[in-house]
Amino acid sequence: MSADGMIIQGRTGDWEVVIGLEVHAQVMSAAKLFSGAATAFGAPPNSQVSLVDAAMPGMLPVINRTCVEQAVRTGLGINAAINMTSVFDRKNYFYADLPQGYQISQYTQPIVGEGEIEIVLADGRRKNIGVERLHLEQDAGKLMHDQHPSKSVVDLNRAGVALMEIVSKPDLRSPEEAGAYVTKLRSIMRYLGTCDGNMEQGSLRADANVSVRRPGDPLGTRCEIKNVNSIRFLMQAIDYEARRQVEVIEDGGEIDQETRLFDANNGTTRTMRSKEDAHDYRYFPDPDLLPLVLDPAEVEALRAALPELPDAKKDRLMADYGLSEIDATILTEERETAAFYETAAAGRDGKTVANWLISELFGLLNKTGRGLADSPITPEALGGLVDLIGDGTISGRIAKDVFAEMVETGQAADAIVAEKGLKQVSDSGEIAGLIDGVIADNADKVAEYQGGKDKLFGFFVGQVMKKSGGKANPQMVNQLLREKLDG
Repeated sequence: MSADGMIIQGRTGDWEVVIGLEVHAQVMSAAKLFSGAATAFGAPPNSQVSLVDAAMPGMLPVINRTCVEQAVRTGLGINAAINMTSVFDRKNYFYADLPQGYQISQYTQPIVGEGEIEIVLADGRRKNIGVERLHLEQDAGKLMHDQHPSKSVVDLNRAGVALMEIVSKPDLRSPEEAGAYVTKLRSIMRYLGTCDGNMEQGSLRADANVSVRRPGDPLGTRCEIKNVNSIRFLMQAIDYEARRQVEVIEDGGEIDQETRLFDANNGTTRTMRSKEDAHDYRYFPDPDLLPLVLDPAEVEALRAALPELPDAKKDRLMADYGLSEIDATILTEERETAAFYETAAAGRDGKTVANWLISELFGLLNKTGRGLADSPITPEALGGLVDLIGDGTISGRIAKDVFAEMVETGQAADAIVAEKGLKQVSDSGEIAGLIDGVIADNADKVAEYQGGKDKLFGFFVGQVMKKSGGKANPQMVNQLLREKLDG
């Protein structure tokens, strides 16, 4: 991976990878884009289908205001131009899960124009990725091929569900950049409450347009990898497809413009169909829908009501709590995580709280397959544990034992410390007595230390802590022990 992206070293030289993404995000709305039918996930097949969705004769679409507002809010969240006039078009194609024989979408005049999303990569490199457009469209139904030995069946629950298609510019240069872009876009939409970003349930899907070229050459022929439903699979699909194209070209072949599918079982892409161009869909303005004209005052009201978004929140946490960019990025990826952190860190040392949240609590949740919503420890409880470390009641080592007990029992940290007698020993007289005992028991090692073997100091610290059952104040042990040994 070069500083400028992924370079594939082929037999005949270097190749640059060029990627553009089309992200299909289901709008968070109780009703569909042009009908009042429900949108709840997991409902019985064909139980959320109106006469409009089923394309019954004479049924006319009526725009859902909430879906329009959600698209505008998403556009504002990615710093994009909002088009005050947009037009719905018919995209014509015939498939069993599309009752109308066309999809209502937007083509030449989308609701949202150009925008930009900043990504931060693992090495700290920042890059701005251009967004070409965001348009509203209705989803198709779903064909199921495993319900009958010789027939396919169709579920129209998704037919007519509102989607935002967010099209990036071909600015991405590696699988890592593509993964970071989708992660950031999903984070922004979750903060806004415009899409829940659940890729497993299909409410966020990505199509990747991948091509290769010699560095600096014009764009090569692209292949589209359709409907990838996880960020990990997206990155794998792009990596495989780019290497496949290099191999084809270097073997003397040409890349066909086509749509391909990613097979997650073996990590490869395969041909699905030849790729259509826009004219193949015979777009024309939908005669049943007037142009959509927005009120500038309402757009400004939506802008004013936007929540604090991930980048702004990250900058504020770094400024207010002294966090590193890495920690602040982790804590602001999800809105709920940031809220948990700020509740736990209120009035406390922000770095200590971040360390405990990221290292200990996240580690526990990952190990047990739980999310933050199912955390056995509340933000207030975590803050209480940090308080006991901060005021010297317990040491950091004892705190780990207390944390484990909190997870196990649900008790507060102070209650566990009181019940188990874990309070840190900070009485200088008591610690001095422990030190005297260790020195008396190890006269030979004292002589070695005083003869110049400085590394033995750690041994003495360990022995004192062992005698105290881990409860002696480590700072006081170090200070008093050095006085005794060096005095």
